[in-house]
Order: sequence, then C-alpha cells, then structure tokens
Amino acid sequence: MRELRELTRKLVSTPSHEDESACGDAIESWLRGETDADVTRDEHGNVVARKGEGTSLALVGHHDVVPPDDSQIDDGEYVVEERDGRLYGRGTADMKGAVAASMLAFRDADPAGELVFASFVGEEVGGEGARGAIADGFAPDHAIVGEGSTNYSGADVTDVVVAHKGRRASTVVARGTASHASEPEAGENAVYRACDAVDVIRDLDAPEADVFGERLSGSVVVTEVDGGSAWNVVPERCEVTVDERTVPGDYADLERVESVEGVEWVVEQDLPPMGCDDEAFAEAVLGAAARAQAGDPELVTKPHATDAGWLAEAGTTCVVCGASEPGEAHTKTESVSLSVVERCYEIYRDAAESWPTT
Repeated sequence: MRELRELTRKLVSTPSHEDESACGDAIESWLRGETDADVTRDEHGNVVARKGEGTSLALVGHHDVVPPDDSQIDDGEYVVEERDGRLYGRGTADMKGAVAASMLAFRDADPAGELVFASFVGEEVGGEGARGAIADGFAPDHAIVGEGSTNYSGADVTDVVVAHKGRRASTVVARGTASHASEPEAGENAVYRACDAVDVIRDLDAPEADVFGERLSGSVVVTEVDGGSAWNVVPERCEVTVDERTVPGDYADLERVESVEGVEWVVEQDLPPMGCDDEAFAEAVLGAAARAQAGDPELVTKPHATDAGWLAEAGTTCVVCGASEPGEAHTKTESVSLSVVERCYEIYRDAAESWPTT
C-alpha cells in the first residue's frame, strides 16, 4: 500500500523527541481530512478519534520517540531511508509504523462497535499522555496497543501479546553515623547496612504469573550502589538502586529490606504490567492476525512495559500487536519491515470489523 508507506514516512520524518506537537498536528490534520470521525486534541497533546457506536475497541499508539542517534539526524531533520523492504529512521519501529497502520485501519474499517483511535504523547517518559487521558476519562472497553509483537514466536510472524512485564524502580537508602576510619567502632557504617539489605534482595523470589497458559517471570536486581564521601571516613549514607520487573498481580517483597536497621525503601517509579483478562478478545485478535499472514501467530508474552499497562490498570482489556521486532526499538539502526506494517493494517482493520462479536 503506497498510501501507508507514504504516511509512515511522513510521521517518521517529523521530529518528536523533544516536542511532539508537530507530529500530533500531522496526525490530527490527516484524521480531520480523511475521516468524518469525531477528532479531538486534548490538553496533554494526545490525538483521539471516534466513530461508530456500541462496545468500544481502541487502536492505541504513541507518537513520541526517544532522542535520535547522531546518524539519524541531518541538519536538524530526521533521516529516513528505504531499502530492502524496510524503512530506517528514529521511530520507524517504536512506533510510528504501527500508528500509521492504525490511522488507515481506523479510516477504512466498518466497525462492529465504537472504534477509537488514540495516539499518546510521553510514552517514553513514563506514559504521561496515557495517564493524562485516563485521568480525563479515556476508558475504552478493549484496546489493541500497537507496540512490537513481531518475530516473538518465529521468523516473520506477528503475534498477539497477552501479558507483559511492568517495571518498578526503587532506591534502598541505608543511613549510619560517620566517624574517622581509624576509629570505625565510633560510627555506624552505612555501606555495611546497605550490604545487609542487598543480601535480603538476593534472597527474594521473583514474581511469576500465568495468562492463558503463557508464563511470565519477573526479576529483581541491584543495579547501582553509591555510598561514602572519602577514603578515611566511615560512610553515613549509602544508596542502592533496584530494578524490578513486575508481572500482573504480583511484586517482589522488597519491603523486607526495612527489617535491616537504618534502612529505608523508596519507590521511584512504578510502570504497571499488563495481563489480558478476556480470552475471547485475545483469540479474536489472534484470528485476525492469522488471517493477515502466512505464518501461524501465537499468544505470547513481552518483556517490556507499554501504555497497555496503564490502560489495563484502569480497567481496559488489552492486547499488544505491532510491527516492531525485538532489538529494533531505540537503536541507531532502527527500522521496520514495510510489509509487516501493511500486515498490521490488515490485522487492525479485521479486528475492528469482527470485534465485538454479535
């Protein structure tokens, strides 16, 4: 589809790593010109369009990107190149290809219920746009979030993700009493207390969950230690950074570190996981995926947090299905298969026309 390729290229060529407004303008203008839908631009910068009536299905993406590599920008413009059936450039995989596919699918579908298109801002910085929209009342019944699900079960297969991990970032703060290092008994060594807390973390069980027979395992790991002020001073403070990958319904028991004297646990960020709560919906999207490709797609899990976590937490039944492949997002050689972008268009349109079932 030439139109889909040109729209993808247009979105990718529009910078949106510092200011998403120009890309939001392009999406809003296209929707107003190409559809008769109710199109809105909220105060956060999100673009939302609606058509049809009944049970709602949302096609969800985001149009912000991470900062480009130097090789992906030239004279202030994003570099976009097409070769060997792939489009290269910042945002091709994550996730303007899927946004373009969603836009055309939204326009072309004759939906079975209410069809919603939503492209959020601020996904790369903690889901700011999604959280703002949800706080303002955005609450579709179901959603297909167009983050990557291609090449999970096999080569050239676009799967359907029914669960993904979340991420809880926290800091363990150990406090002690400073003293001269020649008289260590006069102080309380915060590093030693931090080490005791790390021992607690190493003994924690990682959370696990099962969604429609697919197993999702979390993790908890210490990633940074920072303590002390000088070689001859017993440290009075030490901080330990913890990266925890969470699963639907479960967390590691990090509160246990506070059993160590002088230790406090502080949550810095909590990106929620996603678990689909309606197997019939997951199977319906899987059916659409199967009809759109020669391969045999499967229900799978995904290691990365997405805006589906915020939506699921708010009560929307979600799956993830999109063109990006593992290892493409956020890289200096980021690219997307244009044939898979076309496949996603077929999946989204088919799902919109077949769900909800009557």
